[in-house]
Amino acid sequence: MGIEQPAPEAERAPRAGAQLPPGKQLSPGVQLPPGAELPSGVQVPPGDQVPPRAQPLPGAQAPRGTQLSPGVQLPPGAPLSPDSRAGVGGGRAGAGALCLADYESLAGGLLSAPVGDFISGGSGAELTLRGNRSALDRVRITPRVMAGVEAADPSGRLVGSASEMPVAVAPMAYQRLVHPEGELELAQAAADAGVPYVISTLSSYPLEKIPGECWFQLYWLRDRAVVEGLVDRAAGCSALVVTVDVPVMGRRLRDVRNGFALPDDVVAANLQTTREAHAAVPGVSAVAAHTASAFSPTVSWDDLEWLKRRTELPLVVKGILDPRDARRAAEIGATAVVVSNHGGRQLDGAVASIDALPEVVDAVGNDIDVLMDSGIRSGTDVLKALAVGASGVLIGRPLLWALAVDACDEAFGLLRTEVTDAMLLAGCADLAAVKGLTWRNDG
Repeated sequence: MGIEQPAPEAERAPRAGAQLPPGKQLSPGVQLPPGAELPSGVQVPPGDQVPPRAQPLPGAQAPRGTQLSPGVQLPPGAPLSPDSRAGVGGGRAGAGALCLADYESLAGGLLSAPVGDFISGGSGAELTLRGNRSALDRVRITPRVMAGVEAADPSGRLVGSASEMPVAVAPMAYQRLVHPEGELELAQAAADAGVPYVISTLSSYPLEKIPGECWFQLYWLRDRAVVEGLVDRAAGCSALVVTVDVPVMGRRLRDVRNGFALPDDVVAANLQTTREAHAAVPGVSAVAAHTASAFSPTVSWDDLEWLKRRTELPLVVKGILDPRDARRAAEIGATAVVVSNHGGRQLDGAVASIDALPEVVDAVGNDIDVLMDSGIRSGTDVLKALAVGASGVLIGRPLLWALAVDACDEAFGLLRTEVTDAMLLAGCADLAAVKGLTWRNDG
């Protein structure tokens, strides 16, 4: 990615946090950065964008044709031209990030505090949330030298799907919370990058509308007929990912403190109703209340065997940490398991995924693929996971933060750069060479 030259003084966008004087009109092509405020009378020319979820000063009105992310409010004063699209992706041009981890801080300036907490938070005291990162940081790779490698090829296959990187987009609920196109936008960017996208049961767009090479993630619901219907609807996907680590939702204290509830225009579009998820009650997570009423806490290996008979899709079991459970999934006929602690959002104090990975790999051998998620924040993390034994990884939060700042294409490009740079620096021409690297844990 090249270094951007500063715009001429007359054309330069205001720096973050700056206020424009009343009556000032932005030059065509200038975009407002996070924190720039629109006072009364400021005009935004056609085609320019207000950052997603930016909060202009009270008084602004959005005319017909302007689309806003859920939660963005424009009360009268700073009129937007009819062609402006506040918070809408379009070209996914980028946010100027230098690494994948940058998107967290970039998104933090745009998202409301409750939405930011919903995405970033973990369960309980967030020990496992923090532990995922510290465990990955403890992994050390021994690079090879003089390998004669001029270019690295990170492409391969994941659960039978061709992928330009050993990466799939993790299932994440309610993506319209951060962008009006939500799952449609992120899935299209994944398709353009050549990586699989995992559709959540709690997607805010119906699974049939989501583009690209998709896997479908299934939560086990109390109503078996709804489960069957979702499995049938997912027949056009490339894999079925059943999440098995949510008998109940972990107690996510940030959401409880915030009394977090979904706005009216964000729904679980694959389900018939999410009424409980919209009922804001102080000291209660409405999302947790909804999952308590909809999810079955009694899901068992018998249910997984039934599901294996019910679908012809490759079956991926997500939420495995114990090698005995991985072995059982392989015996039932799973194509892959995902070593995962749900990004630190379920049992607080659970083992970090990267620490659980070696024993799981040993338990299943070459019988099935082993993927990993929870804590992946960089291309170097991807390299570490593969060296430790994973076939590939699922990445979640960094891509959701990139979606919030309209930078999905940029994020996938940065991720590919980080992965290939890490491979070259480790002396690896391809993924087979990465799997042959030696590593140690400095913990």
